[in-house]
Amino acid sequence: MRSLDRLPKAHLHLHLEGAMRPATLAELAGERGERPPDAGDFASFEDFGALYDAAARLVREGPRRNLLRLVREVVEDAAADGAVWIEPHLNPLTYEDDPGAALDLLDAVIDEGRRAGDRLGVGFGVLVYARRHADPSQAVETARLAARRSGDGVVGFGLAGDEARHAPEPFAEAFAIAREAGLISAPHAGELAGPAGMRAALDVLGARRIAHGVRAVEDPALLDRLAAEGIVLDVCPTSNVALGVVASLAAHPLPRLLEAGVRCTLNADDPLLFGPGLLQEYETARTELGLTDPQLAAAARTSLEASGAPHTTVEDAVTRIGAWLDTPGQATTLPGQEVGPPGQLAGT
Repeated sequence: MRSLDRLPKAHLHLHLEGAMRPATLAELAGERGERPPDAGDFASFEDFGALYDAAARLVREGPRRNLLRLVREVVEDAAADGAVWIEPHLNPLTYEDDPGAALDLLDAVIDEGRRAGDRLGVGFGVLVYARRHADPSQAVETARLAARRSGDGVVGFGLAGDEARHAPEPFAEAFAIAREAGLISAPHAGELAGPAGMRAALDVLGARRIAHGVRAVEDPALLDRLAAEGIVLDVCPTSNVALGVVASLAAHPLPRLLEAGVRCTLNADDPLLFGPGLLQEYETARTELGLTDPQLAAAARTSLEASGAPHTTVEDAVTRIGAWLDTPGQATTLPGQEVGPPGQLAGT
C-alpha cells in the first residue's frame, strides 16, 4: 500500500491556534499557573468556540515568542505529514488592536513560517480571516491589513464563526477589498448553515474556495454549480463529525461530493481539539470513507492547484504526485479517477 506521508499535499484549512500541540498547550498553561483546557470537552459549536478561545488566549496574551513557537511547530507537523505547502488561518487583530502593531505581528508570523519552511521544505503562506461575530467594519479593517501583504506572505482572505447566526452579506465590502488585492476568497460556509449560505458565499463574497461546504449535498443544483465553476471545498471530515455536522464518518458526504465532480481537499481544521492531523485525515479518507489512491492523489493535487503556492511549487508537487501514483500499490484506478496532466483534475 502506498505511504500517504509520501504523497505531496497542501494544508489549506487549518486554524493556527487550533493546530497547537497538546504538549505545548499544557506547557503554556503551566507557565501561567493554570490547568490546560480539556481539548475534547465540547458538546456544541458554542462550547467548541469557548474552548478554542481558552486555548488561543494562552498564545495571544503571552509573549510573542509563544506565537512564533506555534508557527514553527505547525510547519514541523506539516512536514511530518508530507505537506509541501501550508496556509494557516490567522486574524492578527485578535492579538493587536492597533493596525500598525497587527501588521508587525503578521510580518513576524510570515518571516518565522518561511524560515521554518525553508529548513523543512514546506512553503508557507497565511490566510487572514475576519470574524463573523465582530462588527463588519472590523472585517474591512482586517481585509485592508491582509491586502497590504498580498503577494508577500498573505495568500487568501476568509470568514470564520457561526454562519447560522451571521450571514455573509454584511462582509461583502471586506471581501471586495481582498479580491481586488488578488487574494483568494475562502470563507467558511456549508457547515452550520445549508446551501443558501453557500450560494451567498459564492454570489456575495466571490468565493473560489469554501471552508467545509459539505452541506452542498443537500442541493443537487448547487452541486452542479460547484462542479461547473471549479469551486474547491476544503473538507475536514473529523471536524464535521465532532461538531455534529454529519452523524458519523460512514455518513460523511465527501465520496458523494467527489462523485458529483466537486473539487475537494482534505484538511484537519483544529487538530488540538479534534485530534487527527493532516496525514491522519488522509488515512481516514482511505480507511473509513473508501477513497482510492487515485482519489487521494486527486485531492492532494487539488490542494496544491487551489492554494496560494508559487507556480514552481505546484508544478514540482504535481509531478511528484504522479510519481507517487505510479509506484506499486494495492489501489486500482477506476474510471474517472485518473490523475491527468497539469490543470486537469481527476473526475473533472
